[in-house]
Parts: sequence; structure tokens; C-alpha cells
Amino acid sequence: MSAPTARHGVVRESLIVRGVVQGVGFRPHLARIAAELGLVGQCRNDSTAVVIEVEGAAERVEAFATRLVGEAPPLARIASVSSVRLVPCGGTGFVIAASTSGSGLRTMVPPDAATCADCLREMFDPADRRYRHPFISCTNCGPRFTITVDLPYDRRTTTMADFPMCPRCSAEYADPTDRRFHAQPIACHGCGPTLTVTGTDGRVLASGTEPSLAAIGAIIDAGEVVAIKGLGGYHLVCDAGSDGAVGALRRRKHRPDQPFAVMARDIDAVASLVALPEAAVPVLTGSEHPILLLPRRIGAAVSDSVAPGLDELGVLLPYTPVHHLLMECGRPLVVTSGNLSGDPLCFDDDDARARLGAIATAFLSHDRAIAVPCEDSVLAWAPGAGPPLPVRRSRGYAPLPIELPLPGAGPAGSPSPAVLAAGAEVKNTAALARDGQAFLSAHIGDLGSWESRLAHQAATDQMLRFHRRSPAVVVADRHPGYASRAWAVRLAADLGVPLVEVQHHHAHLAALAAETGTLDARILGLVLDGTGYGCDATVWGGEALLLGDGGTTAARLGHLGEVPLPGGDAGVRNPVRVAAALMLAHGVDLDGTPVAAELTDAERRLLTAAAPARVGWVRTSSAGRLFDAVSSLLGIRHRISYEAQAAVELEVAARRTDVAVPLRFPLLGIGGAAQQGAAVLDPGPLIADIADAVRAGVAAEVLARSFHHALADGLARLTGVLAEQHRPDAVGLTGGVFGNRLLAGLLCERLAMDGHRVLTHREVPPNDGGIALGQVAICAAGLARGRPPAGHPTASHPTASHPTASHPTASHPEHQP
Repeated sequence: MSAPTARHGVVRESLIVRGVVQGVGFRPHLARIAAELGLVGQCRNDSTAVVIEVEGAAERVEAFATRLVGEAPPLARIASVSSVRLVPCGGTGFVIAASTSGSGLRTMVPPDAATCADCLREMFDPADRRYRHPFISCTNCGPRFTITVDLPYDRRTTTMADFPMCPRCSAEYADPTDRRFHAQPIACHGCGPTLTVTGTDGRVLASGTEPSLAAIGAIIDAGEVVAIKGLGGYHLVCDAGSDGAVGALRRRKHRPDQPFAVMARDIDAVASLVALPEAAVPVLTGSEHPILLLPRRIGAAVSDSVAPGLDELGVLLPYTPVHHLLMECGRPLVVTSGNLSGDPLCFDDDDARARLGAIATAFLSHDRAIAVPCEDSVLAWAPGAGPPLPVRRSRGYAPLPIELPLPGAGPAGSPSPAVLAAGAEVKNTAALARDGQAFLSAHIGDLGSWESRLAHQAATDQMLRFHRRSPAVVVADRHPGYASRAWAVRLAADLGVPLVEVQHHHAHLAALAAETGTLDARILGLVLDGTGYGCDATVWGGEALLLGDGGTTAARLGHLGEVPLPGGDAGVRNPVRVAAALMLAHGVDLDGTPVAAELTDAERRLLTAAAPARVGWVRTSSAGRLFDAVSSLLGIRHRISYEAQAAVELEVAARRTDVAVPLRFPLLGIGGAAQQGAAVLDPGPLIADIADAVRAGVAAEVLARSFHHALADGLARLTGVLAEQHRPDAVGLTGGVFGNRLLAGLLCERLAMDGHRVLTHREVPPNDGGIALGQVAICAAGLARGRPPAGHPTASHPTASHPTASHPTASHPEHQP
């Protein structure tokens, strides 16, 4: 049927807007534009979208459609706008109609947003009725994701349902011209949640806003550690300038070295602690308010124990009203996750008292429940390399979707089978792909404890409940020892759906392709991390893979040569053992190096005896283990207390100088008939050169810098050879090692000079926090191309060019403390 025709230049159009468009002030936004343009019509919510009918002069209706996107409210995220021409029917005014249930795709939950400038002005205005209200919010800010129990997003389906609105709040909530129109967290002193301070025994020490703030402030002033309930869980907080307070927090939290984040009162206070580029200010002050890693200033007014051995601080600004009121103290505070190391975030009041009672002296809490726990997001500043690098994607970003432009599929929003991914074992997130979009959970963490596995279960349950979808396929990592895989096996069996296993490094590369919209391209991926289960049952971690067939296949074209891992997990915790094993494997003398000085007599005897037959050694191609070995060989870090500590401190040393000396890092397996096999970067000459330079007295920081240059050069040569043979469309850099911004920058420079298009992460972390995205992307791409997952189990496994007889130990080396 032909479209209706306009009479006298008047048209009526139906627009359907999908995305994060509910609970963000979108309908008042539409009413304002319609009034300014003199248009008539209506808009309404349903459970899937905002549905609009608008009528008027054709050019004004066109302007309306343009402005509804271009002037969208700050928290809105528009995924799609579709339109249909209707028969004009006249009318007066533009009205916001009652919501309807709708059908089909579900709408999206907005992420939590930092307190906006308008609310802050009101909170600090003595004449305002919300003066110093610790839960002030509006349609442009405040909790969203963490208070949502179910969809559609309405007050009755949030944890604000327990707080009936007073008449004045009800009037604001119902007024389309008010900034708080349909703001579900709306409250005031008279009808909102209440602050309380309790002791570790649950005894109430103070209640109400001012008494609670005064009590908790006094406890912090006394040098104690306190627990504070935030948007998505509890924080452990203390005076960042107090060696005693920070030291006590480290001892009680069992976190001897891993850096803490620091909250500063305002952007000027941040600038007194770190070197603050102008471009970093919008990152810190945006609605997400992440933790941002920036270079620490000499003489910054924080304890050296906040980030021992590092040259950066993780800084963030207050993002809740309670934070702003607490930061009136004027000094920086340590604000770190409320948990014991290795455990999930505490978000329930009783659980927090039970698990944090041995750490915190008192608890600042409130009576609004947290429906979804959500850690702070972490970004790392990368000078000259564009946007900051995601380290942890959580508060402010989750649960926003990532578009999956799947080859052969319809546009985003077209119905497709749901795919649920279990994610990785460390830095875990789960993911659900449906209808051309991938939804990642907030950061869950390492699945080494029972509590963490319960948190993983809760996160996936919540995801399926929000989306009202049962997965048609469940995806997991191939590692037989992963708790995430065991969970996926059970779930697939319970649901009677296929289980698809995706190789770890293939998932890393597919995640990068998914976020950059290049799943249909041929991507040569350099995938560098600590460890992942390889297709030949050995441990991989320094891989060159060619992604093809819409992301569903990956071929192993090259890799790092063998870096032995003695003793599995114990070797990971003791880089000196990796360094000794690598040196012994390549005939490099231990004597005269920091490795020989650090090894115990027992360690040296065992490693020397094991070297000829490689007894008790796991064969790896792990770039992460190579970093560990070099860090120990240079005397920088021999034993670690947190994941990647040796590699992080090696990068810190390398940033202290611009001086580098040449080191050998030959590329083997190229030329002639060998081109049919894998190209291999041989670490033997590299480690021999470093050992000789150490004995010759070359400074550790110079050799650290030299190692980064040698690795970047080696990877660039490897890329050049493989690109010449396979003609990829782009080169992708992914895996946890590319959290090293020095290496990434050096390699990007070399690859760009060679004419390569280079892809790097900007939305999900290169580490295992992005694995779930890769898992769902591979499986969803296969389904879109008509490949039933159960019938093609090898489609998601990279080809192992050189399978070996070695097998990893039962305890997976990737799981680190």
C-alpha cells in the first residue's frame, strides 16, 4: 500500500525510538521540542521503546526528528529511530500519553550516573528544600542500574518502591515540565532513604544526615578505616594521607601491594595529585565518573603506601551526594572495593558487616537496597593514543549494549536467538547477545571463591530476567579447569541447549572485532596475555591469529617461542622461578644476575635438576610470563602479591628513561617450506642479551625500556611477514598485556609507519573482562550465518599450527592471587 500523502504541506509521522530512552527525561525532551516547533501529537513509553506521533509542516517534522537525536538528554543512548508516514488527523498540542505494555524487544536499563551540576547547586543551597539531601537526583543523574529489580523501568520495579513519595515529590514526578518528571529515584529529606552509622556489632552510633556525616568523619579523622555504602556496593575508606590508616587497610584487607584508588574533592584537588591533561578532565567529570590512572605528581599529598612502587595514581571525583558531603573534609580519601582480596563486592548490609567487620571500624549505611552490585569502572590514560584504555568496565558503562554488526544478520534490533556467555575465570564478566546487541554485566571478578561464583550466578540470573530471554546457546572457554566452564556445562544441560566452547585467544580477538565493528573483516590479531588454554592443550599467551569467516574462525599463524612455567600457579606467583627456568632452558648462566641472588637453595636445585627433561614445567607461549621473567632478571620484582605486578613494575621502570640499547629477538620459521608452519619469536637470544647486559652493569630502567622496544620491534616484524602472506584488512592488538600502554604505543607507531590499519580497545578492556563479548560475538555470528553451533564445534577453535605433547597442569596458571 502506498504511503499516505500530505495535504497542504502538513504531514504526520510515527517514530519509534529504541535504546536507553526511559528514565532519562526523554518524553519531556520531546514535548519541549514539539512545543518550540508548533507541532501536535503525542508520545508514550512501552516496554520496548518510546513511540511518537507528530504532525505539522513537513520541514518542522523533519527538524523534530533531527533534534530528538541531536539534543537528546545526557543519559539517553539512542540505538535506532524508525519512522512511518501516517494520515494527518489534526489535534491540539503535544501530550505525554499513558504508557503501554508493548511487545517484542525489551527496553534498556540506564547506567548509574554521577550527581549532576543542577542537583549539586540545589544540595548546597540553604534555601532549597533538598539542601544537604544525601540522595538528591533527577532525570539527568543518580542511580538507575543498581536500583532496578525488573523491567519495565518504573519506581515499583526499583528499590525505591519502599519509599512512598511525599506530596511535593509526587507533584514534581508528575509534572512534564519538571526536571524530576518520572525520575524514579526522586526523594527528599521527608520521604527518602536515611543515613545511619553502626559499629561492627550492629549497634547504631548515629542516625540522620548530619549526625551520621559528623560521626563517620570523626572516625576517619582518627585514622580509622570505615565502610561506606555507595551506589553499587560498599567501599572501604580511610585518610589517603595517613601512612597508619593506609597500612592498617592493607593488612586487614590482605592486599599488601595492589594500588588503591583516591577520591579528591574537585578537579583542582585532582590536579594537585596527578599530572592532569586538559583532555582528561571530561573523562573524570562525565556522567560515568570512572577511576582514571594518571601520572602521580612528586610531593602529592597521599601516602606512598597508596600505590607502592608505581608512578601513577588512580583518581576519581565524588559521584554521589554522600561522597560530596564527605569530601567537605577537604583532603583526599582512599576509596577501594568493600571486599577481601579475591572475594566479590559486598552490597548487602548484613553480609557487609559479616565480611568487612574485621577491616572497618564503623559502617556508614542507608536503608535503600542495592539490587545489582556494581564496581567502579577503571580507565588508564594513554598520552597521544586517543581515548583512555578501559581496564574495568562497570559503573557508568554497564549495562549499555555494544552493537554486533553480524554478517548476514539484519540491523540492530532485528530478532535473533539469545546467546549467553559465561566469560573468563579472572576479571569475569558475563554477556548476553540478542537482536544484534551484546549486553555485558558489570565486573564480577575472579571466580576462585564460592562467593564469587554465587555473584556470577546472580549476575546472569538478573541479565536473563531483565531481557526476558532464555538462551538458545550457552558459550564457555575451552579450559577444562575453569569454574565458568563448569557453570556453563550445567546450565546448558539444564536448559537442553547446545554448549559451544570458544578458545580463549580467539575470544579476545573477536571481542576487539565486535567493539570496532569489524567482524566481517580479515584481522591479523596479536593476542598477548598471561595464559589461556590452547588448542593443542598447552598454555598459549603470545599469539598471532587470523580472524575470518565473520569472526567464527581463527588460524594460528605465529606465536612467541617457549617460556617455561615451573610449578603452575606457584610459578606465576614467583617470577624468579620463571626467569630461572627460561634462562636454564636456553643455556644462560644464572650466576651474576639478580635471579641467582633471589633463588633459594632449594629452588635452584629443583630447577637445575628439572631443566634437562623439563620435568614439572608447563610449556607456554605466554607473553605475560616473558614479562615476569624479564622483571625478575632485572631485579625489579621476584615475587608477586597481585596479578601482573611484575609486568606493571617493569613498565614503570621503562617509563623512567628514553634510553634503549639493542637486544636480539629473532623471528624463526619463515622462508622456504617453513612458510607453511608458524612463525616464532625466539626469546632465547633476548634473555641471553639481557643477562649479559645486567652483568655488565647496564641500568635496570634502560634494559626495561630496551625490552619494550625489542618486543615491539619483534611483533612488528612478525606482523610484516604474516601480513605479506595473508593480506589482512587490519591488525588488532588485544589481550591483557596490551594494558601496557608503553608497549601498545611503541607497537602502534611501528605498525602505522608500515602502513597497517591498527585496531585497539576503546569500549571493553583488552584483558579478560572482554572475553564474554568475544564469546557471544563468535557464536552469534555463526548463528547469523546459518551455522548451528552444535554442528560446528571446531568453527570457534583456532588451528594449532604446531601441536605439542605437553599439557598444562590441572590448576590453571591464569588464576593468580
